[in-house]
Amino acid sequence: MPAVERLIHRTTLNPSPKYKDFDQRFYKFPSYFRRSAIASAFGKIKSFRSNYRNWLEEKEIALAEGKKFKKNSPTLQIEHKEFPVFYRGNMFERTSDTSAQIKIFHKNDWVWVDIEFKEQDLYKRGVWDWKECNPKLVRRGKKYFLNFTYTSKVELSKNKIKDQIICAVDLNINKSAVCSIMDASGTVLARKFFNQPMEKDQLYTMTNKLRKAQRVSSWVAAPNFWRRINGLQKQIIHHTSSEIAKFANAYHCDVIVFEYLDQMKVPRNHYGAKKLRFKLRYWRKKAIQNKVEEMGHYHGIRISRINARNTSALAFDGSGKVERNTKRDLATFTSGKVYNADLSATYNIGARYFIRGFQKSISEKKWLALQAKVPELSKRTQQTLSSLISLNQAMNSPKVA
Repeated sequence: MPAVERLIHRTTLNPSPKYKDFDQRFYKFPSYFRRSAIASAFGKIKSFRSNYRNWLEEKEIALAEGKKFKKNSPTLQIEHKEFPVFYRGNMFERTSDTSAQIKIFHKNDWVWVDIEFKEQDLYKRGVWDWKECNPKLVRRGKKYFLNFTYTSKVELSKNKIKDQIICAVDLNINKSAVCSIMDASGTVLARKFFNQPMEKDQLYTMTNKLRKAQRVSSWVAAPNFWRRINGLQKQIIHHTSSEIAKFANAYHCDVIVFEYLDQMKVPRNHYGAKKLRFKLRYWRKKAIQNKVEEMGHYHGIRISRINARNTSALAFDGSGKVERNTKRDLATFTSGKVYNADLSATYNIGARYFIRGFQKSISEKKWLALQAKVPELSKRTQQTLSSLISLNQAMNSPKVA
């Protein structure tokens, strides 16, 4: 940064910089803004060089193996939507709880301007006693806002596995989320379904209109369509995440348990594969998990993930594989019992989390003795709620104890 400043900024110790037009074009440019712009530009160039280096390595490996390499090289983008941070003391001064002063370029000069904040209640968010960070200028539509962040140290739950209460979450395409509150004994304390039918109906209507327009003219920019689609997706993400976090916090949960949903492929011979791929494209599963992680940590709740294989395919009572209803979220067990497939999946999700926790907390010798009594514990993808109940019974038996 000092090297770049010597090239563009004139001072008494640096009377003749190489690029003299910078101070003329940006008259009295604040030092904090100048250094922030240098740091941002340095990060962009560093990222570009790293991507270009990786591209060259991939190209060399492909050519050495005799494969065709069609991937285009990364290009350096010159324009970026970067917004400045108003550093306290130099660019921002708070005068009261509802007003402040910021330094802006007005009438060919950098002057201090008084501003007033929107009426807000920080006590509801519980951040009034947190440390207030420097505000950042953000553009939304045709308006500009100052965004504040607050920081604080939050201790996450440290309860032992046998004393924990968890919220098992099954994210779904049809219903946004299904949650079950469980304890270590396998008892289900509460259940709840979350969905946004109006937003999803509007989302699929907009995407179908966009597909029809693209079918006619091959490609359409359609910024208004994408603006509404992105807005609906954001609404679904925020509402689902906040409801999951509220539900878990209401029952004083220690952990929120999700499935690993990184790689999802739809088989070609799957019933309604085309329609399912279309829905998967607009399913923001990872965005919901990341948002819940932020909100959960805000309340001191940990986040955990388990293997997603067979959580919905196996019945929670241990009766084996279920027969799914393609039109409704129902599963028929081998015993003839009909149950909600997503609710059954949440039981299995919570059970797998507790079984994994118990396995880590005891010795290998004891675990092998328990595994001999409950054979399904040997394969994690076959574990269900009945496996957890059987494990608790085996652990409480006098021989193992």
